[in-house]
Amino acid sequence: MTGVRSAGVDRRDDDTRWPALFGVRHHGPGSARAVRAALDAARPRVVLIEGPPEADALIHLAADPDMRPPVALLAHAVDEPGRSAFWPMAGFSPEWVALRWALEHGVPARFIDLPATHTLAWQGDEDVGEEPAAVTPDTASPHAADLRADPLGTLAAIAGYDDAERWWEDVVEHRTAGPGNPFAPFTALEEAMEALREAADGDGGVGGGGDDARDRVREAYMRLQVRAARKEFGDDGVAVVCGAWHVPALRRQAPVAADRALLKGLPKVRAELTWVPWTHRRLARAGGYGAGIDAPGWYAHLFDAPDRPVERWLTKVAGLLREEDRIVSPAHVIEAVRLAETLAALRGRPLPGLSETADAVRAVLCDGSDVPAALVHDRLVVGDVLGEVPAGAPAVPLQRDLDRLQRRLRLRPEAAERELELDLRKETDAARGRLLHRLRLLGVGWGEPVVSRSGTGTFRETWRLRWEPELSVRVAEAGVWGTTVRAAANTKAEEDAVAARGLAEVTALAEHCLLAGLSRALPAVMRVLADRAALDTDVGHLAQALPALVRSLRYGDVRGTDTRALTEVAAGLAERVFVGLPPASAALDGEAAEEMRRHVDAVHGAVGLLEETEVDGNPDEGPEGAPAPAEPAGGDTVEAGADGSAVGGGDAARDVVGRAVRDTAGLRARWRAVLRLLAGRDRVPGLIRGRAVRLSLDDGDLDPVEAARLMGLALSPGTPPGDAAAWIEGFVGGAGGGLLLVHDERLLALVDGWLTGVPAEAFTDVLPLLRRTFSAYEEGVRRTLGELVRRGPGERAGAIGAGPGALGFADGLDGERADAVLPVVRLLLGRDDERGPGGNAGPAKVATT
Repeated sequence: MTGVRSAGVDRRDDDTRWPALFGVRHHGPGSARAVRAALDAARPRVVLIEGPPEADALIHLAADPDMRPPVALLAHAVDEPGRSAFWPMAGFSPEWVALRWALEHGVPARFIDLPATHTLAWQGDEDVGEEPAAVTPDTASPHAADLRADPLGTLAAIAGYDDAERWWEDVVEHRTAGPGNPFAPFTALEEAMEALREAADGDGGVGGGGDDARDRVREAYMRLQVRAARKEFGDDGVAVVCGAWHVPALRRQAPVAADRALLKGLPKVRAELTWVPWTHRRLARAGGYGAGIDAPGWYAHLFDAPDRPVERWLTKVAGLLREEDRIVSPAHVIEAVRLAETLAALRGRPLPGLSETADAVRAVLCDGSDVPAALVHDRLVVGDVLGEVPAGAPAVPLQRDLDRLQRRLRLRPEAAERELELDLRKETDAARGRLLHRLRLLGVGWGEPVVSRSGTGTFRETWRLRWEPELSVRVAEAGVWGTTVRAAANTKAEEDAVAARGLAEVTALAEHCLLAGLSRALPAVMRVLADRAALDTDVGHLAQALPALVRSLRYGDVRGTDTRALTEVAAGLAERVFVGLPPASAALDGEAAEEMRRHVDAVHGAVGLLEETEVDGNPDEGPEGAPAPAEPAGGDTVEAGADGSAVGGGDAARDVVGRAVRDTAGLRARWRAVLRLLAGRDRVPGLIRGRAVRLSLDDGDLDPVEAARLMGLALSPGTPPGDAAAWIEGFVGGAGGGLLLVHDERLLALVDGWLTGVPAEAFTDVLPLLRRTFSAYEEGVRRTLGELVRRGPGERAGAIGAGPGALGFADGLDGERADAVLPVVRLLLGRDDERGPGGNAGPAKVATT
């Protein structure tokens, strides 16, 4: 039809079909270019865009210089912020291009999709309007469902393509409309979608499921909005930018009464909308418009490149690889361009696409390696671009406080993952650490603490940071706790302490409060902790709680936090663990024994830290190696082992532990008494007994000779093979266990001798335990153990391969040189009792020491 002049905007004569319906692919750069060209040609008086109409008041912000896509419209329920929806837009999104065109030309722009108040109410509610009874979801054709789910995939298959992305690139991204026909792409796409919808409807698709029902409701609302705009701006002044699938429905003339009937009685919630930053990485996932794309970085390049997109892309790839210290010359880029063009010609494509450029990059620039090619895909094809929104965008008070803190602490949100090293002795770094801990407490996972590479001191913290768009929703959710990050974190901590189910949760919360500097919440948390600790009788719960509590005591020096209240609670908790652990460790099955072993390890580490603190003004440092008293009590016999350990059971054993807890001056000494008791009780599973012996040996509280004796008892023929294997796992499992066997061949000989004597019928039962134990060793340790076992434990390495003429070996043993190293060897192995005449080992000892 013929265009007219209106509102001072020159409109050219063309055959535009009004209202002008521009069907697009969301986030398609080809569609975005076509939309811009079509709007320039049509010059509409109003631009209607698929999106929530509540966001009309936010459209003007798209013209703000501080608004940089990718961004998204965020809608969330006021009473339930976690119920949210996003409408993302990139610089190459047709919707964004339409918004910018309208703002630049002074033309009104409006969103016409179903209001967010209904969209949010639909989340979790599958009943949408009144559906026709003729066709139910059970009778809908799978073919019709496929058409609706992926119409572009259907068109690609019809055209002979097995990849919808490649088909779209060929027919849209790599082709441009002629200068005299900017509407041709939309006309062709509308005809194709009309045919697909007819096929779907004719194949039983009408009413065939919730997605179709929602589409019909959305399309009814959009038709009503288009009618209203035509009345206001005239029949020849309305342009609509929407998903291509909806164009036939909007073109169809449906009765107004029927559309209103579909919208009657829709559920609704109170909703608020704002702009939030988005990322290219998030665009690569389906969400919002339901049009996730695989290569947002590539599409942004296609949209922004003024010419020669392949050459510019490969130059960008070369720059990235050079930054990673890979050798890439201009000749590489030229050859990669030629290869991409040749591949496109061989595959019958109009221009090289992403697949051709990726193949060229891998073959030429990456020397056929997938590792640098994966880097190119992650950094460029997808990308870590993070959008920005202006300060004037609506936001909850908590978000504004977070923005202020980020600016003050110079902690800029970034889409790329990065590590942040903090020195808590510096005021700015300490404030950064507190902010990140407070956000974690509020459920805003911007940062994740990781192990520091530069040191393990308590004054260091290392964080792995990455800002995800969903965190804006988490901030909105956390707004119910307060208007500032500090106030919200304090309130949330107090509420979490009351709602905590277990003692371990409360101790972890206390630790978090110290890390986050929540001085207001800490007293309330400590009251709950003291009450829970006094009432909880489960040793497992107490053992779980102690390590986190003791770790918290280390934070006072660096963060200036008063931890005296924690010290008293931790000391009392430790004593209750000491008393309750031996009886709780008896008669456990395999799974319970493994859990208790982890508790023993955790308590052992905690006691090492706790003994350095003071309880009631007295240092917790007792006499090193003080043995527990071994006295008869309650009529039961309690015998003292060679090392002073109590060996016995029943009430007497419990009394021994009780007296040790009361009478021994230091926490370390009391804990050593508990370990000795665990090591000698037959009712304790072998896994825990072995671990107790190992911990005592590592601390120097147990003589190696006594450790070998206990191992010999545990591996004696009368011990069931399964129990013996569990003892071995407890003793030599974990870090350092393999080196213990390497350097003490006496222990290795005991293990080897026991293993060779296991009956064939029991070997398959103990094999999983042994494999789990020895497979955890480093490769070098396993190799050394294998060599020792091959030649027989106890045989000296010098006896192997030292034949005449062997490089580095003499024909015989040099006794004088061997005698020179024997004092050091005896000191390392703890065998000072094997001295010969004159203070040296006898000749018979030299070859085996």
